[in-house]
Amino acid sequence: MENKADILQGTLDLMVLQTLAAMGPLHGYGIARRIEQISDESLKVNQGTIYLCLVRLMQKRWIKAEWGTSENNRKARFYSISKAGQKQLVAEAENWQRVSGTIGRLLQLKGAK
Repeated sequence: MENKADILQGTLDLMVLQTLAAMGPLHGYGIARRIEQISDESLKVNQGTIYLCLVRLMQKRWIKAEWGTSENNRKARFYSISKAGQKQLVAEAENWQRVSGTIGRLLQLKGAK
């Protein structure tokens, strides 16, 4: 049985943008590993899912990519956040704070017994 949490739809974009904003340019595997490390390995980022996310973010022009050499001397695409992506990150983070605050308040409600 898998005990790593599935990532909520829509939150992966936010996590990728924040990772790139905090860490600078990274390749897809590096982004996925960083998210897993920050989550204390409680989140698992599927490689196919991360690359679909990166393509989507590039299409929206929130990130950009250029070829480089990875730490194990292989050719890899390195992704970085764009100015539009930085603006989107602010909007996404504000929305996440609002939604998570609402969910937190709902979870504190006492039900009628």
